[in-house]
Amino acid sequence: MTKKKSETFEWVKSIMVAVVLVFIIRSFFFTPIVVDGESMNPTLQNKDRMVVTKIGEPKRFDIVVFHAPDGEDYIKRVIGLPGDRVEYKNDVLYVNGKSYDEPYLKIYKERISQGSLTDSFTLKETAVGSETVPKGHLFVLGDNRRHSKDSRDIGAIPLEEVIGTTKIVYYPINEIKIIKK
Repeated sequence: MTKKKSETFEWVKSIMVAVVLVFIIRSFFFTPIVVDGESMNPTLQNKDRMVVTKIGEPKRFDIVVFHAPDGEDYIKRVIGLPGDRVEYKNDVLYVNGKSYDEPYLKIYKERISQGSLTDSFTLKETAVGSETVPKGHLFVLGDNRRHSKDSRDIGAIPLEEVIGTTKIVYYPINEIKIIKK
C-alpha cells in the first residue's frame, strides 16, 4: 500500500511542478495571443494565433501587443521610439528626417487605385500632440493603415503597457510563419 501511496505522491508532485513551470513561463517569458480584427492585414489575419515574447525592449518595426486605453489588447507595429520625430509625407514614412521603406505595406500600396495608403501627418497632428514620441512611450501603427485604430487615434503607448513582441504565427497550421520586418 505504501508503494502505491508513494507513486501517487510522485505523480501529484510532478503535476504541480509542471503547473508552476507553465505559470512562470507564461507570466514572464511567452504567452499565446489571438489576432482580433483586420488592422494588421496583410501581415496578420483575423484569428491568427501567435506567440508573444516578453523578453527584451521593442525595436522599430517590431510587432507588439499592448494594453490599450480602452481596456483591450491591441497588436500593432512600432514606428516611433522615444524621442523620435515621425511623419508621413506622400505615403512615405520619415523618422528623424530619414525616409524608410515599409515592404510589409507593398501589397496594399499596389492595390490602391486612388489616394494614399497612409495619409500625410506629423506627430503634432495626431493624438500624440507633440513634436516627438514622449520618453517611455512608443508610436505604433497598424499595417492596414486605412482601417486601424492606432497611435494616430489613441496617442503614444507607454512602455509599461507593452505585453511583448510577436513574430511567430503558429495557427492556422497551413499559415505557420515567422514575420520578417
